[in-house]
Amino acid sequence: MRYLEMQGSVWPLGFLIRHCSMLRNWMIADPAFLFKVGTEIVIDSCCATFAEVQKRGKDFWNEFELYAADLLVGVVVDIALVGMLAPYARIGRQTVSTGVLGRFQHACRNLPSSVFEAERPGCRFSVKQRIAAYFYKGILYGAVGFGCGIVGQGIANTIMTAKRSVTKSDDDVPVPPLVKSAALWGVFLAFSSNTRYQIVNGLERVVEASPLAKNVPPIAMAFTVGVRFANNIYGGMQFVDWAKWSGVQ
Repeated sequence: MRYLEMQGSVWPLGFLIRHCSMLRNWMIADPAFLFKVGTEIVIDSCCATFAEVQKRGKDFWNEFELYAADLLVGVVVDIALVGMLAPYARIGRQTVSTGVLGRFQHACRNLPSSVFEAERPGCRFSVKQRIAAYFYKGILYGAVGFGCGIVGQGIANTIMTAKRSVTKSDDDVPVPPLVKSAALWGVFLAFSSNTRYQIVNGLERVVEASPLAKNVPPIAMAFTVGVRFANNIYGGMQFVDWAKWSGVQ
């Protein structure tokens, strides 16, 4: 019934629901999925800017390229952070390949989307599966962080190099190493972001399942905004600390 209702949504949502199976599965399992993605992007962009200004202080404009790279990568990462932990409807039978790789893929598909994903009819998770989900998502987060770091830092390094070829200043900061910066993004997402967003998803699940939130849906939406705001403030400041501690920025 929820799928049929969403097909009648205004364009482009209705079109995407009919033609994008991944979005359809996310929205069936969690109607607030797009709200959470939008909230994450807006809050993270604002909080990242605030944190960067606070941490970099008077060097902010001299290090503006670094801030721009962090912000660009952050938007892409926000979508991945929410999407990879979002519950999704499992529709139909999954084809299973033979051999070790096939068994591994089957085991991964049976893991919960997040450690605290709610059980549903026909969808049960053991404690071992929930623990495995934490480490599996950490690997995925690390891969996404490294890939986005390569792209984002590569763009920033290109801009910095081009800027220095035109005008040089004694206040210019060194161009950060590309691979080391990407590795920092990967490690940060695998450990810090993975842990924090698993907790955020768990807290959202508790609030959304409460009788009060079911009777007054805006309460769950307000909680999502609040908890993600606090998480992004802490995460943004923590990343700058990690970057300065590692010598990357």
